[in-house]
Amino acid sequence: MALLTDKTALVTGGSRGIGRGIVERFLEEGADVAFTYVSSPDKANAVAAELAAKSGRQVLAIQSDASDFNGAQAAVDQVVNAWGRLDILVNNAGITKDQLLMRMSEADFDAVIATNLKSVFNMTKAVLRTMLKQRSGSIVNMSSVVGVKGNAGQANYAASKAGIIGFTKSIALELGSRNIRSNAIAPGFIETEMTGALDPKVVEQWREGIPLKRGGTPTDVANACVFLGSDLSAYITGQTLHVCGGMLT
Repeated sequence: MALLTDKTALVTGGSRGIGRGIVERFLEEGADVAFTYVSSPDKANAVAAELAAKSGRQVLAIQSDASDFNGAQAAVDQVVNAWGRLDILVNNAGITKDQLLMRMSEADFDAVIATNLKSVFNMTKAVLRTMLKQRSGSIVNMSSVVGVKGNAGQANYAASKAGIIGFTKSIALELGSRNIRSNAIAPGFIETEMTGALDPKVVEQWREGIPLKRGGTPTDVANACVFLGSDLSAYITGQTLHVCGGMLT
């Protein structure tokens, strides 16, 4: 039996990159999956149709900005109305606006905090009623190794990702008695279409600094999400799983 058979999932920012990788792996493991996107509805709906045809599962594309409190609730309501339950929430939506602090604008700090951190509050708050009623659920929050160790030029991003870890642990303590689990994943250098635009020499330097001598893939992160979303991790909550090839070892 597939690991996520009969489960439903919602992945924020799921139309490309790591998010799409998570959606694809969840479908392969037997889940019905909804994902949110902010713009380009034609592309998002095309992705949903393609993945549904490939997997034979139900796929729902929802245009929603997770940093908007009411929009987050509307997205969750759409999933629950369609499928009657919600078993897994993956808070994956995120942006970067890198700059040294002396040059970082208030707007860039606020935007990263809103999209990366406030969205986790919004979406988690939105799923609570459903998961409490079910007395079950798994919440997976996408942090980063940068949220653990910091990084020059990413004070806003690091703050948002560190905040996610603290939020994750707090929610795990609050909801554990209701059989709702909350865990974080901290990816390292993951190679996506965005990293494909970097100087190949820079990418190779990153790879050489990693014990496994390669960058991660969206599938590497998605596999960790499958584990945390499945019953294999039924006794795991409040934890941060590093998917970084040993970068922080």
